[in-house]
Amino acid sequence: MIMHKPENVSAGPWREFVLEGFKGGVETQALLFAVFLALYVMTIVGNLTMIVVITLDARLHSPMYFFLKNLSFLDLCYSSVFAPRALNNFFSSSKVISFAGCATQLFFFSFLGTTEAFLLAVMAYDRFMAICSPLRYPVTMSSMMCARLVLGSYCGGCLNSIVQTSLTFQLPFCSSNHVNHFFCDVSPLLHLACADTALNELVMFGLCGSIAVGAIVTVLVSYGYITVTVLMMHSGSRAQKVFSTCGSHLTAVCLFYGTLIVIYAQPGDVESTEQGKVVSIFYTEVIPMLNPLIYSLRNKDVKDALWRLGQRWVTR
Repeated sequence: MIMHKPENVSAGPWREFVLEGFKGGVETQALLFAVFLALYVMTIVGNLTMIVVITLDARLHSPMYFFLKNLSFLDLCYSSVFAPRALNNFFSSSKVISFAGCATQLFFFSFLGTTEAFLLAVMAYDRFMAICSPLRYPVTMSSMMCARLVLGSYCGGCLNSIVQTSLTFQLPFCSSNHVNHFFCDVSPLLHLACADTALNELVMFGLCGSIAVGAIVTVLVSYGYITVTVLMMHSGSRAQKVFSTCGSHLTAVCLFYGTLIVIYAQPGDVESTEQGKVVSIFYTEVIPMLNPLIYSLRNKDVKDALWRLGQRWVTR
């Protein structure tokens, strides 16, 4: 439980925050700027390419690629929540973010991250239906159902974000306005509150824990059935295609959930340490950059679509 004694309270309340970011001199800041810029550019190029390819290639107009296009859109937006502000702050002397700006960043961080957690679970369910119930798949995963599943993911993410953001920013921030992170996250902000944050911590643990456990269980159960079905297949080529298709998604799932577990399931306030900030770079910048590479390099349909799109541009 995070508590603050009255004697630590200063003149506040604060109407702006200072994102302390990473420690180090000019050379360290320049190196981090280069790393963030490279990751952000690759994220934009990779995810925009996936969106364009899936949109233009009629052979990829299926539920799996509909979900993948939404995942690319989420990753593009997710990375954009942090990268521009972080890039600006590396060489800024003030590193100030307004109260409203901090609340907005936290809202979209929670909204997009939670939506991606739901969407990855939906994609696992889609693979389960396609492999384990292929005859029912066209009816079960109709265009309307796919749209509802995506919309439900966004609604779930929005609901969690509203709760987290409203509970966090109803607290009085008057002990300090220096956020020990490179973006506005819940835990560093709770350290700045001069009030009892037990309710915030309880809601965050209960709500986020339920979402994470529910999504992970959905993925594990889906892939458990998929594994059994694949082992019963007599066709080696079909089984290989299934593993190729599911391997990309399973890699993305392990990266996303694994990193979040490392940063948020550790005892103490790991996310506020320098090591925690480095891990935060992984799930805010590296994973959104890696996802399109994972799906394009491991998926034959996507590679073929990229080749056809390239040929179309060459022949013009």
